[in-house]
Order: sequence, then structure tokens, then C-alpha cells
Amino acid sequence: MGRKNRFDMYIDYEKSYRNRRKRWGNTFIKVILLLIFSACIGFASYYGVRLKMDEQKNRNKNEFNMGKNINQDNIEVENLSNKEDTNVLPDSNKDTDSKDSFENSSETSTEEIETIPVNSKDSKNKVVDESKDDKTLQEVDNREPVRVKGIYVTSRAIMDKREKLFEIADTTEINAMVIDIKDDNGRITYMMDSPKALEIGATTNTISDIEELMAILEEKDIYPIARIVAFKDPYLAEQKHELAIKNKDGSLYRDNNGECWVNPYEKEVWDYLIEVSSKAAEIGFKEIQFDYIRFSTGKGMSNVDFGPLAREKTKEDIIIEFTKYAYEKLKPLGVFVSADVYGTIISSSIDAGLVGQNYVEMAKYLDYICPMIYPSHFGEGNYGVDHPDLEPFKIVRKVLTASKEKLDQIPEGEHKAIVRPWLQDFTATWIKNYQEYGGLELREQIGGVYGAGYKEWLLWNAACNYSVDGLKKK
Repeated sequence: MGRKNRFDMYIDYEKSYRNRRKRWGNTFIKVILLLIFSACIGFASYYGVRLKMDEQKNRNKNEFNMGKNINQDNIEVENLSNKEDTNVLPDSNKDTDSKDSFENSSETSTEEIETIPVNSKDSKNKVVDESKDDKTLQEVDNREPVRVKGIYVTSRAIMDKREKLFEIADTTEINAMVIDIKDDNGRITYMMDSPKALEIGATTNTISDIEELMAILEEKDIYPIARIVAFKDPYLAEQKHELAIKNKDGSLYRDNNGECWVNPYEKEVWDYLIEVSSKAAEIGFKEIQFDYIRFSTGKGMSNVDFGPLAREKTKEDIIIEFTKYAYEKLKPLGVFVSADVYGTIISSSIDAGLVGQNYVEMAKYLDYICPMIYPSHFGEGNYGVDHPDLEPFKIVRKVLTASKEKLDQIPEGEHKAIVRPWLQDFTATWIKNYQEYGGLELREQIGGVYGAGYKEWLLWNAACNYSVDGLKKK
């Protein structure tokens, strides 16, 4: 064996032990250093996690406090709304026996609510809406609706038959009067402070105590409706030819009675009607009701010239536009707006086009639409009724059922006028198959109204002589 093998066979244990001790010493130091390093990392990790947990805890606490503040703000706003909404229009779907109740109304869905600062001295009549960043101001509707059962009253009758008419209201279910303010002749029935009416001399003193009359109506809780005859205005037409309907040769158009009409296409006519209506609202009327809100049906209408605007807009277009215009002008004054229309337009597009009355479209811009459904005014066989004047219950119910179906075309949620029909309290001796009308025939018509699901009605008698025996007693 050589040297190498000798050294391999004999081990130097002393040297081996020295080297082993040296190695263990180095290892021990390394372990100590490793432990120290690990401890440092552990402490760093612990404090890092602790710091993170503290931050999350503070964040949660802030969010909780913030949520408490938000909830408190919402509670305060909700309480304020509940406290301030006492002047909002009553729930139209609430059924009540009060005579001031209001049924079958869809208005309130479109009403806007005016918002003002909480500390305003006028805040008792307002509702605050803090959800809108732009602080938009919207109107509060403070009008008080009444379920009307009314009678027509001429300006002469309210002076000559006042006590008798008041007695009807005092002793029966009648709670409203439709009083002539601008009559069929175009005259204003009291000394109204209207610049345009005064300019043309349209005012009269027929109702000589208008303020006293309004006070009595209020005291007796009689709902006052101002009847404003719109486009049948012979007085204005004679005074201002430029506002009148003219024939193609330039002469004034005259109807079967020789009376002139004003031109519905003339904006100045609109403004005159709004001026008169505004003054009626100012004196105390709660509702403005437009009659003759249509075109003439007299002979010779095929020869008239309504002007250049008529080549762009139909009769229906212009009457709808006026209805919308009047509603937007008068509603802010705190009055309701209604209009009388032919009963035949409900189911006859020919009649609608002839007079310019579109039942559905007009109902979108009125609080009340008042179809004149006098049985005597329907032709024999209409609605399957052989002699309408002889069957008042049947014809009224059928016409108003058609009305309901027609107005159902207006989508749910959109504004829709309440239907308040005119009923017949007179005898139509000029038709072939007629009967004497009295309390029984009146009651049959009222039954037809209720049978069709409607709640309000008006009675027409040109002489203001009403069938009291057909009315319920108080």
C-alpha cells in the first residue's frame, strides 16, 4: 500500500475531535443568529398585522357613524315630509261619504310639489324635497275638489230667482251652480275689471252684487262654477272684425241665427278668454267651465276662410291646443278647468272633426270633461236605442259606458279628466218621439250615470226651472 492508503486506514481522532468542536461552535452561532433574525421577522409581522387590523377597525367605526348620520338625516327628511304634506291634494282613490270627496281622479299623479327651504316663513304650505341637488321648485296643488251635483243658472236667474235656487241647494243633493259669466251673446255679466272687456264695452251690470253673491255661495257651501262661452262670441266678432270668422269673400260669417263667431285660430281670442277667466277666478269662482269650445255647425261653414294657420292645423288640433293653453294658464290660479263637449263626439269621428272636439285628447288637458248627453239629442237608433228620449236610463248608461271605454285609451298613470255629464231637465217638443220630462225621467238619467260607474252630473234647463221631485232630499 502507498502513503495514501496508510493515512486512510489510520485516522487522527484528536484532530477529528478538534475539527468537530470547531464545526459545532460555528453551527451554534449560526443557530443563535437565525433565531434572532426569525424573532425580528415575527415581531415585524405581528405589528404589521396589528396595525392593519387597527386601521380596518377605525374604518368600520367611521362607516358605522357615517351610516348613523345618514339614517338620521333620512328620518328627519321623512318626518318633515309627513309633517308638511297636509296641503297636498286628497287621495283620489279614497272613497268617502263627504260631499267634498273626490273619486275616479287620475290628476294627482301628474301634480308637482314646490320645494323651498325649511326655514322659510311660507313653509307651512310647502313640502321640502332635499333629494334633488338642483333644488327645483315645483307647485303645490291646493285646489279642493268637490263631487259635483249641480244646476245651470243664468245671470238673470241668479238675480230674479235667487231665493228659489238657494232653496233647492239647501234642501236637496244639489251642491253646485254653473253661473253665466261670459254668456252666449259674448257679454260679461258683471262689471268685471277686464281691460279687453272694458275696451270693447262687453261688461254689463246684470249681476249687480257679484261680491255679495260670492259670499253667500261660500256661506251656503255651494261650489261656484263660472260658465265662459268661448268661440260663440257675436259681440266680440262685431266689435273686432279681424277676430271674427269670415267667408272667403271677406264678409263676416253668420250662423243659422244670424250670429257671428270668433275665429279659434286667432291667439288674441285665446288671451281674451284667459283674461276673463282669470278675473272670474279672482272674484272667487272655484272652477272655469268653457262652453262652445268648438266651431260652429251652422250652414255656410264650407265657405269660410279661417286663415293661413288652418292649412297647417285641423279644427281638432287648434281646439286641443287652446284647451292645453287654457289649462296651463288657469290651473296655477287655484281653479279647476272643465269644458262642455257634444255627447255624440264620444263615438263619432265625423262629429268630432266637424266641431273640432277630440274627446280623448281634450281629456288630457282638463280636470273635468262634461259631455252633453241629453237623450233628445241622439238620433233614433243611436247606441241600439230606438227612441233615446223615451229611454233616458238606457241611452245615458250606454253613452257613458262608451265614454269609459274611449278614455281607457289614455295609459294608466297619465292625466285624465273626470267625466261629469250634462243631463236633460227639459222637454224636447221639437222631436218626433218625445216625452214630458220631470222628476222620474231626471232620476232615470242619474241612475244611468251611476250605472256606468260615474259619480258627478249637471242639470240643464235654460229657464232654470228644475224638477225638484227628482232630487234626493238632504
